[in-house]
Order: sequence, then C-alpha cells, then structure tokens
Amino acid sequence: MGKLMKIVKKSLFLFFLLLIIGLGYLGYQIRQNVQQVMTYEDEVEQAVKVNNIPEYKNLVLAIIYTESKGQTEDLMQSSESAYGKRQMIGTTKESIDTGVAFLAQSITQANEAGCDIWTAVQAYNFGLDYIQFVKERGGKNSIRLAEEYSKEILSPLLGNNDQKTYRYYRPQALVYNGGFLYSNGGNMFYADIVKMNEQFIKWLK
Repeated sequence: MGKLMKIVKKSLFLFFLLLIIGLGYLGYQIRQNVQQVMTYEDEVEQAVKVNNIPEYKNLVLAIIYTESKGQTEDLMQSSESAYGKRQMIGTTKESIDTGVAFLAQSITQANEAGCDIWTAVQAYNFGLDYIQFVKERGGKNSIRLAEEYSKEILSPLLGNNDQKTYRYYRPQALVYNGGFLYSNGGNMFYADIVKMNEQFIKWLK
C-alpha cells in the first residue's frame, strides 16, 4: 500500500508540474501575441477616431487578436466585408480602416436597434442581418441566440442544409457543446472569444 501511495503522489506531482509548465507557456504565448497586436495601436487609434468610436479602441485590438493575432496583412479579416471574398486586402492599414468602418456601422445599427455591444461584435462575424434577429429576441446577444442564427439561418443560406458540423476546440465551445461549429455558419462563440481577448489586451498591453 505504501508503494502504491508513493506512485500516486509521484504521478500527481508530475501532473501538476506539467500543468504549471503548460499554463506558463500559454501565458507566455498570450503575452507575445498581445505585444504583436499592440504594434498596431497607433493605426487603430487613428481609425477609431475617424469612425467616431474612440471608446472602442481596445475592442478593435481584441478583434485583431481574435482574427490574426497581428500576424497577417489582413489583420481584421476585412476582405470579405469589403470585397465579398477572401485575400483581397493588401495592407495592414487597409484592413484596419475597412474593419473599423464595418465595426462602426455594426455598432451604430445595434444602438439604433436597442441591442447590446456584443450583438454588434457578433454581427462583425455573422453579418449585419444578425442585429435585427437579436432585436426581435430581446436585444441581447447570447451563445444560444448565436447558435440558433448559425444553425437555422446562416449555414443553410451558405449551402449547409444538413446541419453539418466540424470540430472546434476553443474552451468556450468545449464547455458549451463539446467543441463544434456549424459548417458555413460563422463562429457562434465569436463575441465571447473577443470579450476574453479584450481582457488579455487590458491586462497585458
């Protein structure tokens, strides 16, 4: 019995040691990503002022973190909203200018509809029609509403009529549904992920 206890204690020690190392590495990676995103702070600050949403600078930085971690030219994945297809954005400035303008439009429409800011953020991923959908259901974004929109409206609109899914291993998804998204249905966890990344920006910038 004593030998078994020693093995158990050793196993637990190794487990917690690996857990601490893993969390430390994750924290290091997050900090590195935040520092990369912050290299675009001045451009973001200018863009939010031009679009009359200066109070949302950290939110824009969080969207950059979510979309690219500051590591591609199309920092805010703005190409689809601007051109209707991917990989059309040629510079980081164009991506920021286009992305912030679209976010400002989304925020304006959400405010006019009486919806919360996270409806506007989710609409950055889903498209502006999502705002009316939320307005008709209480005006407050939630994963439940985002899933309904993804499953029932967006994914069929884009060709997924069989409710096909694919694996998605972000913590929000794993907790909510075991880790999946609907094919062609955008990311129903988008607003929650941006919210988390905005905290990283605030803590580590």
